[in-house]
Amino acid sequence: MEKFADYIQRIEIKALWRGGRHIDWELRPDVNILSGINGVGKSTIINHSASTLSMLEKGELRPDEVSSMGKVTLYPADATKVRFDVIRSIDRPLIHSDLLEKLSDTRVKTELDWQIYRLQKRYLDYQVNIGNKIIELLTSGDPSDSAKAALVSEPKKKFQDMMDELFKDTEKLIDRRSNEIQFCQDDDILTPYQLSSGEKQMLVILLTVLVEDNQHYVLLMDEPEISLHIDWQQRLIALIRELNPNVQIILTTHSPALIMDGWVGNVTEMNEIANFQSNI
Repeated sequence: MEKFADYIQRIEIKALWRGGRHIDWELRPDVNILSGINGVGKSTIINHSASTLSMLEKGELRPDEVSSMGKVTLYPADATKVRFDVIRSIDRPLIHSDLLEKLSDTRVKTELDWQIYRLQKRYLDYQVNIGNKIIELLTSGDPSDSAKAALVSEPKKKFQDMMDELFKDTEKLIDRRSNEIQFCQDDDILTPYQLSSGEKQMLVILLTVLVEDNQHYVLLMDEPEISLHIDWQQRLIALIRELNPNVQIILTTHSPALIMDGWVGNVTEMNEIANFQSNI
């Protein structure tokens, strides 16, 4: 029987880069920030962790097994799987010709566009799910469930309010009448593919958090501050946690702004977790 983890307790990785170092990283259940100079292996840790979690998701690996990448330790100990998302922030052109040929939407031209394209379906599914929850509560016959039904759509409204506030300087408002994500600017309707790289990036992060529907899950991000204005960098972690306090954030960064809002104590330096003896 599947039992999903609340968070990852520990990441252990067999390092592949020069020097034969191994990683042993004990994690917090809320926010984990990895810092270090370029080339020291921060992105490698995110990639290895994502690969290990993918193997768990596909049933190719048990939590107590060690893959060629290493292993993760889940909490609670009897958990068999973990919900997770990986967000990559560099907005490069899509280069996979097979993928481009299969896409029916010609507006998808970059990696952030591709993430938005996939999130649109998840957003539609999310709305169907919360709609079903509301109907179930309203028809339960329990008077107290009516009050609960009113709260089901609160995270969606919070997400919409966040986007409006973040985009206020460019006078973009999220279109609350549409089932898909799109924006109003003056009298024009904008698709998310027409946003700037920084706007797309913030949309991808917050929409990913929303569609997890307040569940316990892990969010892996490699330098999420890329393309974000410094004010957005400072607010990013707080916005994510406000939208879903159950998320465990694991990210790499170079930006001091990202940790200004009370997260300095959650920073781990690479030299604190890298060693030359395997713990796996």
